[in-house]
Amino acid sequence: MYKSYSMELAGRTLTVEIGKVAAQANGAALMRYGDTVVLSTATASEKPREGIDFFPLSVEFEEKMYAVGKIPGGFNKREGKASEHAVLTSRVIDRPMRPLFPKDYRNDVTLNNLVMAVDPDCSPEVTAMLGASVATSISDIPFDGPIAGTRIGLIDGEFIVNPTADQQLVSDLALTVASTAEKVIMIEAGANEVPEDKMIEAIFKAHEVNKEVIKFIDRIVEECGKEKHEYEHVDTPEDLWNDMVDFITPEEAVFTDVKQVREENIRQIKEKLEERYAEEHEDWLPLIDDAVYKFQKKTVRKMILKDHKRPDGRAINEIRPLAAEIDLLPRVHGSGMFTRGQTQIMTITTLAPLSEAQKIDGLDANVTSKRYMHHYNFPSYSVGETKPSRGPGRREIGHGALAERALVPVLPSEDEFPYAIRTVSETLESNGSTSQASICASTLSLMAAGVPIKKPVAGISTGLVTGDSDDDYIVLTDIQGLEDFFGDMDFKVAGTHDGITAIQMDIKIHGLTPDIIREAISRTKEAREHILTDVMEPVISTPRDHVGEYAPKIMQMHVDPDKISEIIGKQGKTINAIIDETGVKIDINDEGRVDICGVDQVMIDRAMEIIRLIVEPVEAGKIYEGEVVRIMNFGAFVQLAPNKDGLIHISKLSKERVEKVEDVVNIGDKVKVKVLEIDKMGRINLALREIIK
Repeated sequence: MYKSYSMELAGRTLTVEIGKVAAQANGAALMRYGDTVVLSTATASEKPREGIDFFPLSVEFEEKMYAVGKIPGGFNKREGKASEHAVLTSRVIDRPMRPLFPKDYRNDVTLNNLVMAVDPDCSPEVTAMLGASVATSISDIPFDGPIAGTRIGLIDGEFIVNPTADQQLVSDLALTVASTAEKVIMIEAGANEVPEDKMIEAIFKAHEVNKEVIKFIDRIVEECGKEKHEYEHVDTPEDLWNDMVDFITPEEAVFTDVKQVREENIRQIKEKLEERYAEEHEDWLPLIDDAVYKFQKKTVRKMILKDHKRPDGRAINEIRPLAAEIDLLPRVHGSGMFTRGQTQIMTITTLAPLSEAQKIDGLDANVTSKRYMHHYNFPSYSVGETKPSRGPGRREIGHGALAERALVPVLPSEDEFPYAIRTVSETLESNGSTSQASICASTLSLMAAGVPIKKPVAGISTGLVTGDSDDDYIVLTDIQGLEDFFGDMDFKVAGTHDGITAIQMDIKIHGLTPDIIREAISRTKEAREHILTDVMEPVISTPRDHVGEYAPKIMQMHVDPDKISEIIGKQGKTINAIIDETGVKIDINDEGRVDICGVDQVMIDRAMEIIRLIVEPVEAGKIYEGEVVRIMNFGAFVQLAPNKDGLIHISKLSKERVEKVEDVVNIGDKVKVKVLEIDKMGRINLALREIIK
């Protein structure tokens, strides 16, 4: 049965159509927000996947170029691998949805969001998040939703709900918040150093909007929702659990500050349990891994929550030992390393002309290129494992994008620093929050490379362990891997001394109270100040005032756009001649900005001089250097610039009488000449400098 529901959301109409398309999916909703159209579907397998100990959820955000009236580029002319933006959007939808499925649900679930039409002023990303929530909530798949998501912008100190494309360009904040009816469940933000109190205000502004949307979705679920299906529950047998708890000492299992020691302890415990159950309880053997994991989790959570005791012995608000270094690698343009306990990141900076910026062909007409690129790598050796490298996965793409978002607000403008910038963060060792360490290492690397960032940026993560009530919780500063695995939250915040530049929050529970959010943000500010002041700034407090020896030097000039054709010349003859002579790289945009890039400063200066001579008119009375290009009986022609030749009459070659022009100059000679006049026909008359005294 077809039904349609509508509400006004931030001045635009949100319409949900149920029963019109995709009837064979477990749940489907055709979402319309303004002129943006997204088909969201939720499907689940009939039976659980065997041999796994996790929930196999897949979230897809499919970008179709027809949605913006374009044919895909390249030879294939059809969409292929998901873009980086699609991957990031899928992750943003995944994070608030995943915690609301049953923890022991093992059926495969796919949430697919097909973008079919895009209105630039109505975010397809927000529409897809709402669609995924509606489709899952009305389906028969077990789900403790719905959720809603809202974007908040900040312009001239005022909050904007679901900002338009033009508003996003001038906004100081790009905040996405997802909520249940009671609590905030996901936060993602990029910001221009927004103060903590303003950020908290924005989060709760979004939450209030979300609650109204959830009321709208609840009405749809009430009228269209299916009964949730039963599923096979997974749990550890009570007899096995009781026997194992009596047999294992908690401290033996998890309490050490060295990850490898802890893993060895767990391995030995599993061996002992296998020996113990090999004869009398052979049916328990396949269950040992899950049982030990559950035991570790309960032990860690109980010790933290009740005894305020962390696995490595730190205080609740204590950060692991920190270290910062720069200039670790020769010949690269910049390098920095940041270490926090057993987490270690080295970031390498590479500088290039703006022409090497990444070109983007996506659904957002405002995003066509990316000048700053941050790439994050997570090799298996960083956690002591062996696995072949198959390129970046969704996690690596997400971590790189988070660090990129944190640093973009402090980068210099293209006019201030006309370079494309790439930073690559190599994870050398990992035990918690490598994404935030990569932000710190990247700041060090950028400053060492001579990139004039406005302020240094640092990041830190807080964790959470909750009890049975909303006021029974512990917030942990600087969580390590074990606390991330067994805890309820990973709340990452990056920023400068003056404000927040990025947030990403992942949780495993049904949301956070306002008090938890406030405390987490406060803790990260305190930790960030310590990292910046006591660790990073003593190593390098301000960017170097020059780029490195092996980095390209770039000089920039602006010319009249009408003169661009003169610089390029017929079939590129003029610009190629400049490049051949000087060995530089020259990039010119349509607005007349000319970037000259090279390693040899003398040659860069020479190229700039030639271009200046091309675009500026020759002036009488000025002295120029040129090359003799043609000799006639009556004088020599000197090229002052491409297509600008002047004549030295034989009488102006010397104060003495000259019989033959070749007695004074020859073709190819470099000579300094003075412009005597430019006649009515535009002809340039010259004299050798030596005779004009």
